[in-house]
Amino acid sequence: MSQSHRHALILEKIQASGFVSIDELVETFQVTPQTIRRDLNQLALEQKIARHHGGAGIESSTVNTSYQDRKAMNLEAKEKIAAALVKIIPDGASLFINIGTTNEIIARALLNHRNLQVVTNNLHVASILGSKEDFSVIIAGGEVRHTDGGVIGEATSDFINQFHMDFGIIGISGILSDGSLLDFDYREVLVAQAIIKNSRQVILATDHSKFGRNAMVRLGNIGQADHLFTDTPPPEEIMAALDEYQVNLHMV
Repeated sequence: MSQSHRHALILEKIQASGFVSIDELVETFQVTPQTIRRDLNQLALEQKIARHHGGAGIESSTVNTSYQDRKAMNLEAKEKIAAALVKIIPDGASLFINIGTTNEIIARALLNHRNLQVVTNNLHVASILGSKEDFSVIIAGGEVRHTDGGVIGEATSDFINQFHMDFGIIGISGILSDGSLLDFDYREVLVAQAIIKNSRQVILATDHSKFGRNAMVRLGNIGQADHLFTDTPPPEEIMAALDEYQVNLHMV
């Protein structure tokens, strides 16, 4: 069976059931787990499915992939992005860090810094950075989202508006070809917009899976960022937007 034929049948199975496991696909197609993983990764890269731990499901514009699945996805790329990003953060800087599994890895990479002043609406980031005695870590008030430890809502954005920081590190769920930045929860978007407004430099951190990915809430435009850190060259249209808005592209 050709790869394209197998891809078409995989898509049919996912659309019929909503989710299929790697083990199920291995049994169906009589190929190795490695082959199925490559198939699913390729289909996810083409934005045709959502890749999950142990399998794949239908891509949704209304519901994000689960937190545990997101932690495991593209881990090596996220670690490389984090290692490169923290190099532009000087000791003694002040920064916002918002919600996202990439931002949690960035927080760990910042532990070698000194005397950082951090405001975050991410409980995991606060826990990671709070272990450093020379760091000042402030958690924004608001509603705690049980799915991922994010603090969200109008109270959170009002809290963020009390600060003006050197850097704002932003995670994102999707970037469309016209440069639109997208996310799934309007309450999270309110906070991200406040961070962008109150940061001297805005840093977007995203792996390649977010290019072209759809989500239902518009956060802003890529032109509001000063830096984009990612692991592969963005699609042509996004590259054009980066050039138009003079956003510094950092590929790891």
